[in-house]
Amino acid sequence: MTDKADILLVSAKERRSGVQTILGSFDLSGIAGSVVAIKANYNSADPFPASTHIDTLDTLCTTIIEHQPGTLTLGERSGMGNTRAVLEERGVSALARDKGFTVTVLDELDRSGWHEVQAAGLHWKRGFFVANLFARSDYVIQTCCLKTHRYGGHFTLSLKNMVGAVAKRVPGLNYDFMNELHTSPNQLQMIAEINKFCRSDIIILDASDGFSSGGPDTGKLIHPGVLIAGNDRVAIDVTGVALLRSFGTVPDVMNGRIFGQEQIARAAELGIGAGSADRIRLVPLDKTAEAVAEKIQVQLDREQ
Repeated sequence: MTDKADILLVSAKERRSGVQTILGSFDLSGIAGSVVAIKANYNSADPFPASTHIDTLDTLCTTIIEHQPGTLTLGERSGMGNTRAVLEERGVSALARDKGFTVTVLDELDRSGWHEVQAAGLHWKRGFFVANLFARSDYVIQTCCLKTHRYGGHFTLSLKNMVGAVAKRVPGLNYDFMNELHTSPNQLQMIAEINKFCRSDIIILDASDGFSSGGPDTGKLIHPGVLIAGNDRVAIDVTGVALLRSFGTVPDVMNGRIFGQEQIARAAELGIGAGSADRIRLVPLDKTAEAVAEKIQVQLDREQ
């Protein structure tokens, strides 16, 4: 295992070819016959960059299907709207019917569909439940967006994207886990802790556009013009925060060390990913990406 977390960047001018280039940089040979889960970003029915762009999802699923997985399932729980209605409105359900993959609405799972997490040191009062889809699949691929979050969390990139893999309520338990999360002073640490108990083998952060303030549903638009990818969630989020800083962003994201951000600090402490900026290696794959990588590297160098 290399001591560096490689973070790939490619121009998003042609989104589909960009996603294909990204995926071509990973060894996908192990997907054949495997149980593969996708966690996209459909927290609401608002269009990209609030939600995963349908072209990103289409290209991702098409490429994975070409590698003949045993099963391919997208799972989602929307925090701002009815999940099934959100997936219908964003075109995900129609895409699934067309391409032949499965969509699982996590809100509709019974108790057997959830994996209970209880562990020492968690900031969750009663533990939490992760969908079996993300706790037990052979491969988990997530695609997230570049945006700040005005309701808590400060930013929502790969770490916070996995909140949608966790139950709000579990049948048979009279408890609202999302109410606990969103009212807790430990929310940022709790977000990170989710990621200790569900894998992410490939992460694609679609930063063709983003929100530098507001979010997660609406905000101030920026246009970085790149796709960012890797398999290290901490490195992805550090890169995303650095990119937001290069455009100017909200004080909670702009100020202090990036590795001092509570989501990132807790995730690094738990061993989820890179523990310092010098562990991150930016790998631009074209000229557009090179220019963006230079701006990100300026921010990373300030961490030293």
